[in-house]
Amino acid sequence: MVVAERELRDLWLAGRGLPLLLAYSVLLSVTSYLVAANQALNFLEQREAVSLTLQVAVAVGALLVLLGAADSVSGERERSTLESLLLSPAPRRSLVIGKTVAALSLWAAAWIVSLPYVWYLGRGVGVVGVAVAAGLAVGSLLALFLAGYGLFISIIVSSNRLSLSVSLFVLLALYAPTQMPTAVQNSWIGELLLRLDPFTAGLRYLGRLVINGRGAGQGAGWLIGPLVAAVVAVAAALIVAGRLGLQGGDRA
Repeated sequence: MVVAERELRDLWLAGRGLPLLLAYSVLLSVTSYLVAANQALNFLEQREAVSLTLQVAVAVGALLVLLGAADSVSGERERSTLESLLLSPAPRRSLVIGKTVAALSLWAAAWIVSLPYVWYLGRGVGVVGVAVAAGLAVGSLLALFLAGYGLFISIIVSSNRLSLSVSLFVLLALYAPTQMPTAVQNSWIGELLLRLDPFTAGLRYLGRLVINGRGAGQGAGWLIGPLVAAVVAVAAALIVAGRLGLQGGDRA
């Protein structure tokens, strides 16, 4: 708990938490304005406008977690502050858990910021409650996945720039199947690849839930990928936490 409080204080009072949240708010404002304008021109139905804004809010909000997690350990190395952290009496897994909590606080703040936008676009069509609850569930799974994944990379590499580069490169690689031709995506192998990508699977679940008005249980199979990814990533981060050292991957 003490470690988490320290990390939260460093992130929000002396770190990048507020600037990232401000940039996120500006992005959501621009997105909401554009979808509202297209809705007024009848280019988008109201449910589609809510779905698009919700998906942007969830995806970008989860990516904020990755930025925080990927910088958490490798950034300490580059700033020469990791040694004092390792000399503290707290177990190393507690240090990693504290950094995970701090990174996840970015998602919590982003979700709160997104609520007025989803409410404004979804008022009158009865999808606000569903959108908010589903967005929280899917976004939390993606945030857990990216927190664990970002910390895992940050622990095993020595450079902050390398940590961010590797983290973003792997996400882009996972996104590649969405660029396949529609016929391939509709095949069994194409759908399997889409379901294996936590982001694609989670956002498709949100889109179908909000636009088509389906029940939360319908299409819940799309959430298997994000759930498995979240469990594996967090477990991997906790396992390598025992190897946390001054150099990436070294056992101190």
